[in-house]
Amino acid sequence: MLKTLFRSALAVFLLLPAHAGAEPVTLKFSFYTSDRSNIYLYSIKPFIDAVNTEGKGVVEIEAYFSGAISAAQLQQPELVTSGQADIAFIVPGYFPERFPDSAVLQLPGLFHDESEATHVFSRLADAGALTGFQDFFVIGAFVSASETINSRKRTASLADLKGQTIRVNNAVQINTLQKLGAIPVMLPINSTMDSLSQGKIDAATVPPAMLFEFGFGRVTSNHYLLEIGAVPTALVMNRQKFESLPPQARAIIRKYSGNWLSKQSAASYTARNKEVIAQITTDPRRNIVAPTDADRETSQRVFDSVIEQWAQLRRGNRDLLAHTRAEIARFRKGDN
Repeated sequence: MLKTLFRSALAVFLLLPAHAGAEPVTLKFSFYTSDRSNIYLYSIKPFIDAVNTEGKGVVEIEAYFSGAISAAQLQQPELVTSGQADIAFIVPGYFPERFPDSAVLQLPGLFHDESEATHVFSRLADAGALTGFQDFFVIGAFVSASETINSRKRTASLADLKGQTIRVNNAVQINTLQKLGAIPVMLPINSTMDSLSQGKIDAATVPPAMLFEFGFGRVTSNHYLLEIGAVPTALVMNRQKFESLPPQARAIIRKYSGNWLSKQSAASYTARNKEVIAQITTDPRRNIVAPTDADRETSQRVFDSVIEQWAQLRRGNRDLLAHTRAEIARFRKGDN
């Protein structure tokens, strides 16, 4: 009788899920700024909340905010590949040699809006079309709204850009602004406010949603709404770590990655961009100027030359540009 009961109990035990009674897998997420930032609220928190809710007892993401692991934006990819963190939020444009293909998402005049650009980035990442991401599982691929120019100086036309020292965050923007007569300076976003406040630079390129988050709106009152290109960002995980996870944990992470997360982020940022534009438009202390038709035509010629120059820069760029334009056309046709 006892042997029969023992065999029955053993059979039931063997049928239990492999994780029953075991501690969940804990993943470390490194973030260089606070949990109150729009970046976290719109592009990261939905993923972490969803995984931690559905993955209870299986997988748990533990977030380290405000640079608890490292406050340096330039260290985030290395934190993931070295294993100091399992997940991090990166800005590929800061690493043109490591992520050269991400520049296609920075090209000015290519995308209609952030929803379109974010969708295309996600499709390119899923297809393995972008160099530099082979060491990462891409949880979320995002592209900001096109950045505009926010200056301490009067800026009402393309001519007013000449000689202004303007913060940028990628080589494509450097090329674009140089062609427009400005003096671009590459700076991480969390280092820009000090330079603006101290008068080391005249202006900063940021999308509307970021204008007040990092304080730029406090020291700039001239907003020239020339769209000079967007910024791709990504939430990435160490690929080896991802592949080593139990199947159930991988399935949960996949479920809330890719298009699911990218759509949520783009929708949130679209709404926030509209709020900020409405806010500054009704503020009598601010000068908000949209380019004239003549300045738009001039800037588009510059944008076209930047795109063509990039296409000729490296072998494979023209094919990637064609792939990107094909994905844009699919999105505009509703073939998502």
